Amino acid sequence: MDAPTNPWRDAFEAFKASDAAQMGATARDAAFARFDAHGMPSKRDEYWKYTPVRDVTPDTPVPANNAADAFADVDAYRFVFVDGHLDAARSDRDALAKVADVADEKGAPWMDGVFNALQAQPIIGAQKQVERPFADLNLALFSDGLAVRIPAGTALDKPIHLRYEGNRPAHLRLEMLVEKGASATLLESGAGALTTGAEVVVEDGATLNHLRAQTEVADKQFTALYAKIGAEAQFKTFTLAADGALIRNETQITMAGENGNGHIAAGVMGRGKALIDNTVYISHEAAHCESRQVVKNVMDDESKAVFQGKIYVKKDAQKTDGYQISQSVLLSEGAEFNAKPELEIYADDVMCSHGSTTGALDETALFYLRSRGVPLKEAEAMLVAAFVDEAILEIADEGLQDIVRKAVDAWMAERAAG
Repeated sequence: MDAPTNPWRDAFEAFKASDAAQMGATARDAAFARFDAHGMPSKRDEYWKYTPVRDVTPDTPVPANNAADAFADVDAYRFVFVDGHLDAARSDRDALAKVADVADEKGAPWMDGVFNALQAQPIIGAQKQVERPFADLNLALFSDGLAVRIPAGTALDKPIHLRYEGNRPAHLRLEMLVEKGASATLLESGAGALTTGAEVVVEDGATLNHLRAQTEVADKQFTALYAKIGAEAQFKTFTLAADGALIRNETQITMAGENGNGHIAAGVMGRGKALIDNTVYISHEAAHCESRQVVKNVMDDESKAVFQGKIYVKKDAQKTDGYQISQSVLLSEGAEFNAKPELEIYADDVMCSHGSTTGALDETALFYLRSRGVPLKEAEAMLVAAFVDEAILEIADEGLQDIVRKAVDAWMAERAAG
């Protein structure tokens, strides 16, 4: 009797024989071995209880909806990937290379402290090591991406924008080093990637702001972001996700230097049978650090939102300030929100808190607006905008805040028209 075929193993073996699989052969093999040993997650896996993924295959489609690119009008160093490969004619690699170190397919010496250094690192002292099968899948199969070093003291004059297009279920990767005292902004958008993986090191005194728009994803997208934050460094990431059939965003941040700041925020909007999952793990390993998790969900029809957030504080991470809040507004009786907040603390001088709420729009506020002549749909849109804005305010740049607000308003307007 023939052994059953494994489509992912077949896909990996075929990919290894291609020209695209040139970087990190050993890391790729190890990552696929981990994925193969674990298998595709099921509801029996603690961190996949609410997010079924058994039907994901190497041929899973990545169609886009009719939403516009949220960052189309932003002046940026643009890197456009089509079907898993850089479109050089539409990208600004040469322009960015004049102000930063952009590695080629052979890599660069600085990548030794970034590539697979974060993803392969265990969470020190944690009772349970969290497996990341889709991150491993991305590392095994990534066909292209960006590896960039922002030199010490450099303030990048405009954002870097990673744009994902095409119909192929691509796997794309980012490796980024923001050296001491440097600063940069990173944008991501587009449906043309089944998985994305990112490893980011923000050195002492450096700043990185990250903004992801998942407003064009019609089917599935899985992301994994690993960040290491140095002393006096700041890292902020915000994701706006809307209406994807299945979107899963995993973020793991290590607070590695004293007085570092790590902020994770998200705005989630779902209609139909959308399922959007934000899973976060913040590991505090140095003293006097601050972390924030702010997630706002607006769910309609039969859509579902999932938030799983953990704050881990090791013994030496005294004076930690860890804050976590996840809130949902359910616009219909069929909508659903599942929250799993966690704290694991071994230091004795910390200030950590978490909270989660779920409910309908405030009836009193709605009545107040209606009594003053505001139509129902417009009143609902005003209250939703105010609700999501707490997360939007986590975005450092006010211009980018306004772009996200417009996307939220457009989503509510489309809902009202439908």
